[in-house]
Amino acid sequence: MKLASSPVPAVLTAAAAASVVVRPTSHRALLHAASVGGGRRDVLAAGGVAALLVALWPCGTARAASDEEYVSETKDVIGKVRSTISMDKADPGVATAVEELRELSNSWVAKYRREKSLLGRPSFREMYSALNAVSGHYISFGPTAPIPNKRRVRILEEMDTAEKALLRGR
Repeated sequence: MKLASSPVPAVLTAAAAASVVVRPTSHRALLHAASVGGGRRDVLAAGGVAALLVALWPCGTARAASDEEYVSETKDVIGKVRSTISMDKADPGVATAVEELRELSNSWVAKYRREKSLLGRPSFREMYSALNAVSGHYISFGPTAPIPNKRRVRILEEMDTAEKALLRGR
């Protein structure tokens, strides 16, 4: 049975078969072979040093928002929500105000929802609920759609509750 029709494939097949042969090699021989080129050993050493530096580098505490900052920004959001939902739908600036409110509320939520110290506060819970209701309304119905009276009353009650909780430090 003839395996190859030309000598070149037969030579390549023989070379491939020879390269697959596994020979026992000592650990020292492998280390010496790696150090001769200077490549693998140096890269591993540099990687080890870098990992050690990252692990031991003095890192500051996570930047948690201060209580005063939380109170101040929450009051700003409350004011913006009240002014935006009380605007007339015929007002030419309502779409801009809704967009500003969306940006402000998204940044407030993104900043404070990861703060474990704030998650249990009534002020945070009420604000989050109110912002969710306002954002959901404007996303579903558009920036010029007026908020139904029942929803507006609930949002304003949540804002009042959040403001009272802020005054009590909660």
